[in-house]
Formats: sequence, structure tokens, C-alpha cells
Amino acid sequence: MTQTMLLALALALPAPTPAPAQATEQRQVSAVELFALAAKAEAGGRPGDAETMYRALARDPDAEVRAESRFRLGQLLERLGRRREAATTYRALLDEKPDAARVRLELARLLTQLGDEGAARRELRQAQAGGLPPRVAQIVDQFAAALRSRKPWGASLEVALVPDSNVNRATDAATLDTVLAPLQLSRDARARAGLGAHAGGQLYARVPVAPDLALVPRISGQGDFYREGRFDDVSASALVGLEWSLGRDRLRPSIGGTQRWYGGSPYARTATAAIDWQHPLGTRAQLTTSATIAGTRYRGNALQNGALLNGAVAYERAFSPRAGGSLTLSATRQTARDPGYATASGGASLLGWHEFGRTTVYATAGLRRLEGDARLFLFPERRKDWNVSLGAGATFRRLQLHGFAPVLRLDWERNHSTVGIYTYTRKAATIGLTRAF
Repeated sequence: MTQTMLLALALALPAPTPAPAQATEQRQVSAVELFALAAKAEAGGRPGDAETMYRALARDPDAEVRAESRFRLGQLLERLGRRREAATTYRALLDEKPDAARVRLELARLLTQLGDEGAARRELRQAQAGGLPPRVAQIVDQFAAALRSRKPWGASLEVALVPDSNVNRATDAATLDTVLAPLQLSRDARARAGLGAHAGGQLYARVPVAPDLALVPRISGQGDFYREGRFDDVSASALVGLEWSLGRDRLRPSIGGTQRWYGGSPYARTATAAIDWQHPLGTRAQLTTSATIAGTRYRGNALQNGALLNGAVAYERAFSPRAGGSLTLSATRQTARDPGYATASGGASLLGWHEFGRTTVYATAGLRRLEGDARLFLFPERRKDWNVSLGAGATFRRLQLHGFAPVLRLDWERNHSTVGIYTYTRKAATIGLTRAF
């Protein structure tokens, strides 16, 4: 059914066309002739020559010529089996022409084949936000409902440098008031700045077990590493779940576990069961709800052992072909053997992004409230926190290398607590690489 819909899209939306040749502009005539030569080279079994000519035309001063050459180059690369390069080429075209619906739909189709279903759905919403002819809009809606990742396995890797003003998220106070006497904090218990390296990645497989059902095992890991190894923070997870398509909706239950190490020593182990549900809301928006229950065991302090329950609802919307945003509401309940470590919290976060040419800029803001069940023995008050976080970043696709582009993120976080040991301020920058599409 998907191939039929894609053919219908190809017929319904015309491909970009080069600017008309004008007798007074030799450059325009030369560009049209070069397109003809490239098409002839490909038909004659010389795709390398065709690729060279399309790449030369992609640097033409005329925006229409650049658009046509990138579109034809993307199609050529796809026919050669170089789908990631094709997707990057379509992305570069959309950087200049965000309203090119045909190209955005081609990119969505490629992203689906590459296993990035979330990005594919986002491109569809951006296309629909720009407005489509009624017949095409109906086909796109059917395509979105039928969208499934067919990639049998996949992997991702992210690396970055992270200058951080507070690597251990600790207070900068030298002493804390307690019910016994002022407590002098050691140097390691106070805020420490450092330059860290961040690495994260995942590997997954997708095993179909029925037309609308797949088994998905997944392993992932991430870590922050510093010159002073006692602040290293590493975690690894293994999950196995199902992906169940229910018409336009998607249901994903999973179970698994996570092990965390801090300073090179085991810190906590968690066994988790989770479920999330994706539901389209019209053509521009999507609702995602999730629920998690976990049992956590802390190596260094058994009084913190308990259950963790978390629920979240996220609403994502495309505002235009170049902009979008999301709102997430969440709530968490942490139980513990010692009521002083048991907490309840809730919060909200906002995300907004906008594309400016070949740069994507985003901003985030979050607010969270946390309260403890009882006061800890040493401290005079029950824990009550307000956490505020702000962030901004940009991805620079103009500087991409082999499908990856540099990314810069800046983060600021402030946690104010009635228990001084939990009060901290943190500023961090992340300089790394991300996939360019």
C-alpha cells in the first residue's frame, strides 16, 4: 500500500523545474543543457558523470537551478543505494526552499526506510503545516497512518565535549545547618567545575512477528567522563519491547533494566516496565503519553531503595514548514525505606525550534516542583525544591561531514531547596556532532 501511495504522491506533486532558458542569459541556457547532459549520462550507464554534473549545478547562483539539481541528485543517489546521502541532499534543498512539499515527502519516505520513524512523521507534519492540495493531503494522511519502520536493525552514536560549571550538581556552600551542629562539607561534596567528554549510543533490532506487530530488543549506554575519575557518571540499559500498530496509533510496551556507575563504582540498579502511546491529532500535531514503573536499588544507601513511578504527556505541533514546538507535562513518585528520601514531583517543559537556512535553532524551558515525604534526620526541614532550567542550541548543517553536522548547546539550571545540600546552580555547554538530517 505504501508504494501505491508514494506513486500517487509522485503524480500529484510536480517535481521542481529549472528556471526557463532566456536568450539573453547564456548561463541559464548552459544550465539547462547541463541537465540534459547529466540525464543522458545516467541513461548511458555513467551515473558518476551525472553525479558530478548535478553537484556542479548545485553551486549555481540561481536558486531554481540549485533546487532542481539537488532534487535530481537526491533521486540519483537513492537509485544508487546511497540513501543517507540522498536524505542529506533533500535536507539541503529544504534549507533553501522549506515550502517544497514534494521534497519534504521524499525525505519523509527516505527517513522511514532508514529507521528514523519519528523524524519521518515530523517531516510529514511540517509538509501539512505548509498546506497541500486536498487530494495530496488525503494521500499524505493515509501514508502517515501506514508509516512503519522497515529497517531490521539500527545504531546511533553521539560524542561531545561538555564544559560544566558543576559536574556533580552539588551546593557551593562550605557548611550546612543541621539539627546537631553546622556540617563542614568536604571539597568533593561541593560544586566542582570541569571539562568532560560525553558519549552515548544505542543498538536495536526489529523482528516482525505479525503484520502490525514487531519485537524490538534494544541496548543503550551513555557516560560523562572527567579527568578526575571520581565524577564519571556511566549508565547502560537493556530493554525488550513490542511495537503494535493500531490504525493511526502506535503502542509500545517494554521491560528491561539499567545499571549506573558513579566514580567507577556501582551506584544503582533499576528494573523497569514501561508503555507509551502515540496518537496523531489532525495533520499538524501528535500526542504521546508514557507511563513507567521501576524498582531501584542503591548500592551505597539501602534507605533510598524503593519504587519509581513516572507518567508524562507530550503535545508536539508543527507551526509552519520551518518551525514547531512541544509541551510536556510529567509527574514522578519515588518511594524509599526512609520517608526522608521519598519524594513526589511534577513539572512542565517547553521546546521550540526554527530553521534559518541551513541552521536549526531551538530553545527549551522547564519548571519542576519536588517535595519530600518527611525530613531527613540531620536537617531541620522537609525537602521542598524548585528547579528551573533553560537551554538553547543550534545545529549547523552547512558544515556537515559524512551526514553529520556540528551542534552547540548551552544549558543553565538552578535548583533551590529547603535542604541546603540539594541547592545548586549549573551552567554547561555541549559541543559535538549530530546527524545532519
